[in-house]
Amino acid sequence: MTLGSILHDMWAIFVEYYLGHGLLWTGIGYTLLLSAIAVVCGTILGSLLAIGRMSRFKILHYIITAFVEIMRGTPALLQLYIAYFIVPMLLPSLDPSPIACVAIGLSLNSAAYVSEIVRSGINAVDKGQTEAARALGLTARTTMTKIVLPQAIRNILPALGNEFITIIKETSLASTFFVGELMTTYATIKGVTFNTVPTLMDIGIIYFVMTFTLSKLLGVAERRMKAGA
Repeated sequence: MTLGSILHDMWAIFVEYYLGHGLLWTGIGYTLLLSAIAVVCGTILGSLLAIGRMSRFKILHYIITAFVEIMRGTPALLQLYIAYFIVPMLLPSLDPSPIACVAIGLSLNSAAYVSEIVRSGINAVDKGQTEAARALGLTARTTMTKIVLPQAIRNILPALGNEFITIIKETSLASTFFVGELMTTYATIKGVTFNTVPTLMDIGIIYFVMTFTLSKLLGVAERRMKAGA
């Protein structure tokens, strides 16, 4: 297989499955859906875990620490397998779909990493500001939400952006469960065309475009936040 034939087949696959009946569009849609769910849920849960881990309640601190270390110390694919089989057992009345189970697994994985990012960002804020706010009579909750977190967000935005990009790439693991994202789409197209390399190259380009676009958007947001500061 020559480079010319690979490029020719890449264009032919792109035209038929992207511009034609839109199978690649479906894969992109499921990939973005999984990424969006994992990003939103992972950020919310991760922020709560970070705050809980810094609380004075030792039991809560140890539970959250154990969860974070287990999630960071085991493979993401293993976590998706566990979520795929365990979530339906825990929620039998809801009968969650495979994509819902995978989304939960990705969200929990992301939450563990986001919690560490948020915790480091909070710790980077000068402790004197917290002490001054408490001395002025502000509650711990108001101090955290109005003074500490806004500054922490500026500190953690680059690392948080990298986590979001990582999530987009980790959605490829969902192809193990055939939920319809890009790598599942690759398997479908390969099964029809028997063109492995050109199909992989097309999928790789789509992943790159998505992650590159997101990195640029995050860069713009970071510069605006710095200007506002």
